[in-house]
Amino acid sequence: MKTKCGILMLIAFITVTCICNAQDRIQKKYTEQYRPQLHFSPKAHWTNDPNGMVYYKGAYHLFFQYYPKDIIWGPMHWGHAVSKDLVHWKELPIALYPDSLGYIFSGSAVVDSNNTSGFGKKGKIPMVAIFTHHDPKGEKEGRDNFQNESLAYSLDNGNTWIKYKGNPVLKNPGIKDFRDPKVMWYAKEKKWVMTLATLDHITFYSSPNLKDWKKESEFGKEIGAHGGVWECPDLFPLKLNGKTYWILIVNLNPGGPNGGSATQYFTGSFDGNKFTPVDTQTRWLDYGPDEYAGITWSNTGNRKIFLGWMSNWEYANQVPTKVWRNAMTIPRELNLEQTDNGLLLKSQPVAELKNIYTNTTELKNVQVNKNVNLSARVKGFESRYMLKLRFDKLKNYAVRLSNGKNEELLIGYDAVKNQYYIDRTKAGKMDFQKDFAGRFTAPRLTAVKGSDITLVVDKASVEVFADGGLTVMTVIYFPNSDFNNLAITSADMLKVSSLKLTGLHSIWK
Repeated sequence: MKTKCGILMLIAFITVTCICNAQDRIQKKYTEQYRPQLHFSPKAHWTNDPNGMVYYKGAYHLFFQYYPKDIIWGPMHWGHAVSKDLVHWKELPIALYPDSLGYIFSGSAVVDSNNTSGFGKKGKIPMVAIFTHHDPKGEKEGRDNFQNESLAYSLDNGNTWIKYKGNPVLKNPGIKDFRDPKVMWYAKEKKWVMTLATLDHITFYSSPNLKDWKKESEFGKEIGAHGGVWECPDLFPLKLNGKTYWILIVNLNPGGPNGGSATQYFTGSFDGNKFTPVDTQTRWLDYGPDEYAGITWSNTGNRKIFLGWMSNWEYANQVPTKVWRNAMTIPRELNLEQTDNGLLLKSQPVAELKNIYTNTTELKNVQVNKNVNLSARVKGFESRYMLKLRFDKLKNYAVRLSNGKNEELLIGYDAVKNQYYIDRTKAGKMDFQKDFAGRFTAPRLTAVKGSDITLVVDKASVEVFADGGLTVMTVIYFPNSDFNNLAITSADMLKVSSLKLTGLHSIWK
């Protein structure tokens, strides 16, 4: 008995030790310098575009461009993570690996509830991924058909995937950039619609079964921003005052409003064949330099939730991280608003962020005479938080994040130019890329007298949502120590009618 008890105690000790050591390893994985504490990033290695985002059986699936052997771009796989609340993420094994047809480039995923594809077996509903096969050999040889669209399916809620034997299902007609399919079910005509990036415009295709595709129409050759190739499109409906509008998202690289890659959008109508915009103005979903490849989750009903890649192709391979490289934005809810500048898309942080709220401090009628130091006036102040400011009358101001090493990040409003801005010229490490430092601007898109602004601040990023999310900016930065000081400055006599700062728990704890 004593021997058995001793063995059992030893086994229990080893088990507890292993569990504790495993937890320590996981904890260390997410505490490196610059590691996002509010945003999804893989445990290690390279990531870029979010892919295949679909909601199914209570889980938000996030697939993502991933290279598991280095922290620079390489042969693309689909990484995989899931969340119950859009905040806490569990990274799963790689979903799709490169094969004889090429790398696994960006795409989308759908729930084929009616089993139009025939992939469903024994009553199991298939989840179907539609992605671009990128043939590096064909690209190297200078061919113009090295990108084609293919399928994979899952019968176990996305845990394992089977590639379709008939791949590719949509062959390239001879267009060098022929990629990033976003597929949706168009119920009115009982067909699938694919929105595909084709060089510098969009081509729409349709299919009854996800396997056989026909061309419907093209859009955008002479509309929108054309500073670079069009990528990662998305098409979906949104309602405003009972009327349905269609939103077409198109990512662009380069040619963004502040240099490099960015996300533009169009508002209009779609009849199952053709997209018709309500106007020809170029509009940006995010004016900052560090949101790209953003698309929305499928299968979320009337709710449209957007997620982008939080970097820029100008320096994504050079940013000073060592274990992992790059992250996603926080998920954002999209809605429409009619303004003096037309029908605009607005973004707000998803309400689920409340799941990581900690202490909240609220102040009313804060008078700013040159400078107000908030660090000593708010509770639970750390390097990650949500700050909400409201002004009855908008004047010049800046929110200043800083540390004891004379490094600072400024987020503010310029009344003369009627612009919001983020200035990271003194925000830490800059030498890894010549164009990283900068002052980035975005227009104010409403004439309303008052204003509000929400900042979501993480270890090395800030996302700005001004005027209810009509103007959005995302910026990353790399200070040599955390920005643990917070202040508001203004050359004018400024009154902040309300200030609310809420601390945010790490999503990895």
